[in-house]
Amino acid sequence: MIRIGVDLGGTKTEAIALGADGTILTRKRIASASRYADAVESIRALVADIRQSAGSTTASIGVGHPGSINPRTGLVRNANSSHLNGQSLQRDLADALGQEVRCANDANCFALSEATDGAGAGAHCVFGVIAGTGVGGGIVIGGRLHDGGGLIAGEWGHTALPRPSADEIPGPQCGCGRLGCVESWCSGPALARDHARVTGESLTAEQIAAKAAQGDVKAMATLDRHADRLARALSTIVNVLDPDVIVLGGGLSNLPGLAADLETRLAPHVFTDEFRTRVAVNRHGDSSGVRGAAWLWPLEAR
Repeated sequence: MIRIGVDLGGTKTEAIALGADGTILTRKRIASASRYADAVESIRALVADIRQSAGSTTASIGVGHPGSINPRTGLVRNANSSHLNGQSLQRDLADALGQEVRCANDANCFALSEATDGAGAGAHCVFGVIAGTGVGGGIVIGGRLHDGGGLIAGEWGHTALPRPSADEIPGPQCGCGRLGCVESWCSGPALARDHARVTGESLTAEQIAAKAAQGDVKAMATLDRHADRLARALSTIVNVLDPDVIVLGGGLSNLPGLAADLETRLAPHVFTDEFRTRVAVNRHGDSSGVRGAAWLWPLEAR
């Protein structure tokens, strides 16, 4: 039996089939539908294509999606793809596909992928960080996803930035409606806003990184502020969870030297005499989410 994983993103939907050893047997990407019914149908058709390409009719199916599912109602909430909110995604996909489907937040899938056979492989406790358009995370302990009783474990992006300086209070407004969330300081758009606030220059995070690499002092200062805030934010995760590894994902994980810089910056903020958490860049890139969706079914469930 093979594992099929589906990553339902805002702009693209990807599906893969994994062999027992994690080898990708086949994969396909399509543009994401903007209507809920079309999204369900596109996943049904995509899974059928993957089954045919992999030459197997027997497969487990896992789906990663934005937002989370309310365990009481079974309805999606807090998804940035708003057409998913209020919908019974897991039940509707199971009906469309004619079998049980496991669903999880896309950041949780990223964490599971990297803990299974990625940058966190072999570690007991892995915290997977998504820092890009938004900020999210996932927790894997003993090889299993820990999503919590309310299925919101890892949502560190909507905690307050720790130890704010005077000019960081009350902080920017977050998409959740609160002020000063980690996401409002540490996402890619937040980095760009911070640079514009200090310098008056309107640049993307990628452009800021490029200018910093060329020695631009203002861009380098922006990245320094970003790394400092990210380290403070992650120190709370380390103090509460004490992970063996923090794996960086999302667009900002590509900032040169960020992982090593964070290891150095984290230590003074953590309540220990010996900082042991390793910080690593992801191994599977933008394939981690879809791989993690496939890994939602453990080995013994085959």
